[in-house]
Amino acid sequence: MSVFREIIEGLFIGFSTTVGVISTYQTLVSCAGLFRKKEQVTHEPEKTFAVLIAAHNESAVIAPLIENLKKLDYPREKYDIFVICDNCTDNTAEISRAHGAIACERFDTSKRGKGFGIEWMLENLWARPEQYDAVVMFDADNLVEKNFLRVMNDRLCKGARVIQGYLDSKNPFDSWITLSYAVTYWFTNRMWQLARHNLGLPNTLGGTGLCIESSLLKEMGWGATSLTEDLEFATRCIERGIYPTWAHDTKVWDEKPIDLKSSMRQRLRWMQGHYDVAGRYIGSVLKNGITKGRLGMLDAAFYLFQPMYVLIVTFMSLVFLGRFFEIDMLMPAASILPSWLVYTSTAVFYLLPFMALYLEKVPLKGYLGILCLPFFFLTWLPIMFYAFFTKKNQVWSHTSHSRAIRIEEIQQ
Repeated sequence: MSVFREIIEGLFIGFSTTVGVISTYQTLVSCAGLFRKKEQVTHEPEKTFAVLIAAHNESAVIAPLIENLKKLDYPREKYDIFVICDNCTDNTAEISRAHGAIACERFDTSKRGKGFGIEWMLENLWARPEQYDAVVMFDADNLVEKNFLRVMNDRLCKGARVIQGYLDSKNPFDSWITLSYAVTYWFTNRMWQLARHNLGLPNTLGGTGLCIESSLLKEMGWGATSLTEDLEFATRCIERGIYPTWAHDTKVWDEKPIDLKSSMRQRLRWMQGHYDVAGRYIGSVLKNGITKGRLGMLDAAFYLFQPMYVLIVTFMSLVFLGRFFEIDMLMPAASILPSWLVYTSTAVFYLLPFMALYLEKVPLKGYLGILCLPFFFLTWLPIMFYAFFTKKNQVWSHTSHSRAIRIEEIQQ
């Protein structure tokens, strides 16, 4: 029994140390988000854009986005708006055309999902006589800040090839679910995305509000048809040493699910896709990072490992809970990390969400979302666990949108 206990305690020391190192690393990186250098737009409009809107039965929300996009602070002759009407059974295409967009209808029930729709659209785009310097992607429920294309044009002129804009919520105060989403995004925008941008590490793509250089798309091909096409494309870029970058100065708003059932369905798709992409790419990204000495690639591998890391942390928490109640079988040895480092890192970790909301000038009622986060996190655990065993699922689950909010309402 003593040998078995020594083995168990050895494993716990390993787990505790791994969790401690990762947590400390993430906390230190997040601290880089405490500072923000406003990036000036110095280039006049030069690049041309194909603005793609992914849509599946989005007749309720497509019109406000198209009208919003037509009024961007960018020469209208330098961008065209395309709506990918992907297996639509409503009048999304008719509404899109009526509002001045180019509606491209796709019917293929064997290849369902946003990734397949984008791949099909890009093939059609390259065949058109009009070619564009870059492709911008939105979801049909989005609204876009007026300066979006100006910022993207500036980043492209300065050498960026893949750019992610700031992601915000259209409806943060509809329910405790939407508020939890919003707090998560506010924190991530500041303490993950901006922090990594400040440190020169690769940013993650959020599936909407992104801009990709056309020559890169033609060179690599889209090739991202998993349930998380954004993560897959970003990982393929990082694998090649092309780091997505971040634009904190322009926003995209989207609609978050209001009820728990819809939210869990959406997040299950995200997690299934994340596990799938991680399983296929984490080895090569990690190998390239080690052999080439690229911290950015190692950081990307860390992001791919995130769901497993969360499950390990949860398991360790249960173990330490057992230790607290002095359950003899669950009393692991302590981590080899110094106690002062663990305590300091933990204290900073819990302060960062408050700092993120303060720095992002979130309304006071937004801070209530921090109280919701522990409950929201608990709803993630069964999703992560179930997704691990169903990661081969490729059936796309569509999130319905019905709030036809206009940009003027957001600005108010």
